[in-house]
Amino acid sequence: MSDPRKSIEKARRIVVKIGSSTLARDAGAYARLASAVRALSDAGKQVVLVSSGAIALGTKKLGYRARPKEMARLQAAAAAGQSLLMRAYEEAFAREGLAVAQVLLTHADLADRVRGNNARAALSALLDARAVPVLNENDSVAVEEIKFGDNDELSAMVTPLVDADVLVLLSDVEGLLDAKGVRVSAVHDVVTEALPLVRAKKSDVGTGGMASKIEAARRATLAGAHVIIADARKPDVLARIFGGEDEGTVFVAAARRLSAKKHWIAFTLRPRGDVWLDAGAASAVRSKGKSVLAVGVSGVRGDFRAGDSVRVLAPDGTELGRGVSRCSSVEAVVIAGRREKKNAPEDQAVLIHRDDLVVW
Repeated sequence: MSDPRKSIEKARRIVVKIGSSTLARDAGAYARLASAVRALSDAGKQVVLVSSGAIALGTKKLGYRARPKEMARLQAAAAAGQSLLMRAYEEAFAREGLAVAQVLLTHADLADRVRGNNARAALSALLDARAVPVLNENDSVAVEEIKFGDNDELSAMVTPLVDADVLVLLSDVEGLLDAKGVRVSAVHDVVTEALPLVRAKKSDVGTGGMASKIEAARRATLAGAHVIIADARKPDVLARIFGGEDEGTVFVAAARRLSAKKHWIAFTLRPRGDVWLDAGAASAVRSKGKSVLAVGVSGVRGDFRAGDSVRVLAPDGTELGRGVSRCSSVEAVVIAGRREKKNAPEDQAVLIHRDDLVVW
C-alpha cells in the first residue's frame, strides 16, 4: 500500500481549516498561519482558508460574558467579530506579501446548484489571482435552516467545491487518539477505524469537536481528498505535513470517490422526508444499485417536493442512502406500492433514479 503522505507532498490545491479555540487562545496563530501559507504558495500550491473565530471575537467586543445562546445575540457577535477577524488576517498576510479575500457562505448557498457554481467560479478566480480566500459561515444572517452546523462541515463541503487534493483540519489536538491516548498515524477506513475511537469534546469557545472532524474527514475522503487532523499550536505543523513527515492523523482518500453530483446529494442537500422500501426493493437498491420504483415503496414521511432530497430506508428503518425525489410527497403516497401500467412510459414508476441516488 502506497504511503499517502507522499501524495500529500504533491498536492496542488489545499483547504486549511483553523478553529476558533486556537485563534482565541493564541494571538500568534495568525502570523504563523500567514508564514506557512506563504511557504506553500512559493512551492506552487494554492490555499483556501476556512476560519472560525468571528463569534468568539465579537463576544468579547460586545462585552458578553460567554458565547451567546440566543440567535439574535449570536448574529450580533458574528457581525461585530467578522471585521476584527479579517483585520487580523489582512495584517498578518500583508506582512508576507499575500492578499486575502473574505467569502461568507450559508448552507443555502451551496445547496442551490446555481449559487454553488457561482461560489466555485468566484473562488477559482481568487486563486488564479494569487489571493487567499478566507471562508467563514455568514453567521450574521444564518438561521438554523441555512446553517452548516460548524466550520468542519463547511470545510468538507468546500473541498470538492474547489477540487482540493488535501483538507487540513487544524485544532488544539495532535490528531485522532486511540484507546490508550496514542496518536493514530493513518486511517484507511473512517467507519471501521475512526468512529469507534471518537469521543465528543465540548468547548466553550467553538462548536466542533473530534466527532465533527471525523465526519468532515469521512465526507472529504469520499470526495477524493486526503484529510489531516493536526495540532495548530505547533509552529511548523503545515511545513511538516507537506514535507511528508509523520504529523497528525492522515485519513486516506477513498479508492472509489463520489462524483461531484452524488457528493452534493449525499452531504449538501438536507433530506426533507423519508421513503420506506419493502425487503425486495431494499435488496435491489443496496446490492444491485437499482432505482427506487414506486412498487417497492411501502411508506412515505415528510413534506417534500420534486427535486428535494429524501432518505431511503430499509423496512427496519436503517438508512440505505439518500436521493433526489422525482415527485412530491403527496404524489409518492398515491403511487406507493403501485405497479406500472402496461404500455406506460418506463420512467413513470421511478420515484428516485439511480443516477440521483447515493447508497451507503
